[in-house]
Amino acid sequence: MFWAELLVVLIMLIIGARYGGIFLGMSSGFAIAILVFGFGLAPGNPAIDVIMIIMTVVVIAATLQASGGMDYLIQIAVKLLRKNPNRISYYAPIISWVFTFMCGTGNISFGILPVIAEVAREAGVRPERPISMSVIASQQAITACPISAATVALVGLLSPQGVTLIDILMVCIPSTLIGVICGSLYAARVGKELSEDQEYLARVARGESAPINEKAQIAEAREFSASTKRAVWIYLLATVIVVVFGIFPELRPSAELGGKMVSFTMTMCIEMVMMAMAGVMIIACGVKVNSIIEQSVFRNGLMGVYCIFGLTWAGDTLTRNNIDFIKSGASDLIAAYPWVFAIILFLLSAVILSQAGTIGALAPLGITLGITPPAMVGMFPAVNGYFLVPIYATILAGIAFDRTGTTRIGKFVFNHSFQIPGLITCIVSVAVGMTLANILM
Repeated sequence: MFWAELLVVLIMLIIGARYGGIFLGMSSGFAIAILVFGFGLAPGNPAIDVIMIIMTVVVIAATLQASGGMDYLIQIAVKLLRKNPNRISYYAPIISWVFTFMCGTGNISFGILPVIAEVAREAGVRPERPISMSVIASQQAITACPISAATVALVGLLSPQGVTLIDILMVCIPSTLIGVICGSLYAARVGKELSEDQEYLARVARGESAPINEKAQIAEAREFSASTKRAVWIYLLATVIVVVFGIFPELRPSAELGGKMVSFTMTMCIEMVMMAMAGVMIIACGVKVNSIIEQSVFRNGLMGVYCIFGLTWAGDTLTRNNIDFIKSGASDLIAAYPWVFAIILFLLSAVILSQAGTIGALAPLGITLGITPPAMVGMFPAVNGYFLVPIYATILAGIAFDRTGTTRIGKFVFNHSFQIPGLITCIVSVAVGMTLANILM
């Protein structure tokens, strides 16, 4: 019966991905209902701790966005890109990685992509090169960010195995950065030079794109209030506090329960810090409370929480009721070839387009199958397979913002501008991550 039950879950995932957005959570609910009422399985347990921690991270990120802090960071990125236009193929991906690392969301790249496109064209650099890798880098950074939804989800799931936040950061920060650098080295040599690209020259002739060296039309820098800058510093302080708790467990609060002292978990610490600092940001920076729920980060984040609720519940229901069969059939294979599980992570992330959702759905299964905590951390960057099919929002935005026509989807769909740079980045990140995890953990 396992294969029929698995087929139900997969069909519901595909349907959920087809409609997209919040429907992925709804389709997971369909799967649970069929498993419980149709196959008579006992309902599993959704990852409530993971869901709660993600909610707190989403709220503080949305508060930062409401304060204007993300716009302030984007303006800093514009200044940096303007200073080194000829090396934009290398600088733009690193800047995208850094800003996503700071904010915990790839949404910040939406504000940077049009700047990258215009600055590259002005410098005579083929925009496809920095745009493709900037999109890739902005997502890779999610798996290295201490307060991203995906990272905190992994912390919540692996903390019972003794894995700390600092373990994940020590592995994923260098591995994703090295992956981005390798991808950028390839992307910087992709395609013809802009001055030789016939598609671009034809667009210039039709007046659809500006010629090389024409000043890019980028909005003038504006002044940001002291409260906005203060919000950014509060947000960064929250991140630092979380990292400090991860590095020094002895600093975490403890209380006497049942006659013995119990130290608070990292999950609790992250939740408390994020909730408290979001409140501090509102009081100290004058952020309007009602404006927080209107932010794109809040809407997208809460949608992700709903989807993770459904995915983890469906996954746990399937796994918990078939644990013996799964172990007997797959544990030896996974133990001998853990990279097979990395491929599974990659493919599922390409379907559901969510790093946190992929981790929530598959990490418990990986633990059940005997994937060691170091291996799980090392293959964490494999959840960035969203570029496989060019339907992700930032990919489509990158194509739209490149008025030269160099960033494109090929005739056969899969041969698009992001495919090879993304594969190189992902493969290198996982390979380096697995190596570092075995050394450091």
